[in-house]
Amino acid sequence: MKKKWLMMLLAMITLMAYPVSAFAADGPTNADLQIGLDTAFTFLAFILVFFMQAGFAMLEAGSVRMKNAGHVAGKTVLTLAIASLCFWALGFGLGFGNGNSFFGTTGFWYGGDSTGSAFESLAFSDVTLNVKFLFQMAFAAVSLAIVSGGMAERAKISVYIIFGILFSIVIYPVVAHWVWGGGWLAELGMQDYAGSTVVHLTGATAAVVATILLKPRLGKFNKEGKPVIIPGHNQVFTVLGVIILWFGWFGFNPGSALSPMGGFFGHVALTTNLAAAAGGLAALIASWLYFGKSDIPAMLNGVLAALVAITGACAFVEPWAAILIGFVAGAFTFMTSQWLERAGLDDPIYAFSVHGIAGMWGALSTGLFATPTLVETVGVGKAGLFYGGGLHQLGVQALGVAGTFVFVAVMSFIILYVMKLAIGLRVTEEEELMGLDISEHGTYGYPEQMKLIADSESKTPKL
Repeated sequence: MKKKWLMMLLAMITLMAYPVSAFAADGPTNADLQIGLDTAFTFLAFILVFFMQAGFAMLEAGSVRMKNAGHVAGKTVLTLAIASLCFWALGFGLGFGNGNSFFGTTGFWYGGDSTGSAFESLAFSDVTLNVKFLFQMAFAAVSLAIVSGGMAERAKISVYIIFGILFSIVIYPVVAHWVWGGGWLAELGMQDYAGSTVVHLTGATAAVVATILLKPRLGKFNKEGKPVIIPGHNQVFTVLGVIILWFGWFGFNPGSALSPMGGFFGHVALTTNLAAAAGGLAALIASWLYFGKSDIPAMLNGVLAALVAITGACAFVEPWAAILIGFVAGAFTFMTSQWLERAGLDDPIYAFSVHGIAGMWGALSTGLFATPTLVETVGVGKAGLFYGGGLHQLGVQALGVAGTFVFVAVMSFIILYVMKLAIGLRVTEEEELMGLDISEHGTYGYPEQMKLIADSESKTPKL
């Protein structure tokens, strides 16, 4: 009886999923079904990567003070809006259009599958172009979200909007073209399966330039120049944010296979998960040794750093290597974050350590641990020709890291410095003390703060 009901349920689902015409004599071919399956798989991956913005909202809002939580969380929605429109207008064409070794020159103002001829150079699977666009747009949004963290608690929202637009048009797409769109790094054979360099190092480099130009938050360093801990207001938010990001990474890395066929995405999912687990433990141990207590934010950053590092190598390394890559990323990120802070860098969510330094390590780890059989399995993909591990590949990876860092740093500095001269990057001291929720948006993310202020003012003696 149960079997009968199950068969009826499957039949109903099939009827809902396919139009009646699909069952005609000239029904869908195997190729049609393959395209449909690959497209559905990639669209699911896009949803997971898109949902990572919820993780960034929770992580960043929990990592800042209550008076800035609404502002930081709201910027995540702004990130999606900016990335979507700018990538549609110019970014996708610059990144993935036919062109030269440095940027694409076709396919601007993306119009759907009708403009597919502009992207014939893409070595993707038979996923419909609209879904490819959405998937790549979500990656661009993640890169921009990293920049947001470096500007937290003191940058004008107008500065973020302007820089976000230019980042989404002239910075991120150019790097994406170099590696994934047939550019000069692709021709050399750089391996970056899902974006340790393209997505994370790019965003982190822009973030650290912004952090340096904005200068530290008020009260971050004492008179002797030693860093003062400014704890985030809600550690539960940060934990939930990291869990959401870890979950979304299963769209980020396995989804980059763009097809469920052959089950290779399962290997990518396995290496991704193992690296994240190792990174969290490594950072927790490192914090225990350094502070004498196990630090939860350090553990969370270790998980994220490991995910960043394995992103570029996840398809090319064995599980044991993934664990090693994640472990090194977690421990190294903790140590570098402490060193950079003592050196005077006020990076509220440690964006450069987590996404930049871990992204560099992830790119280099491919040259150290790539397995030739796995490289051969992947074949020609988003990064063009693959050569496997070894000194040659290590050199290519190092060149890619250096080239990306220099380009993004120079472009970010020029854009931000011009804005600093023209309109200023930072809110006033009074506005910063007040909090960006009220100074930039007119209301607090937590309405009860309004009552606390009102009560405080009512108790202040009048002269």
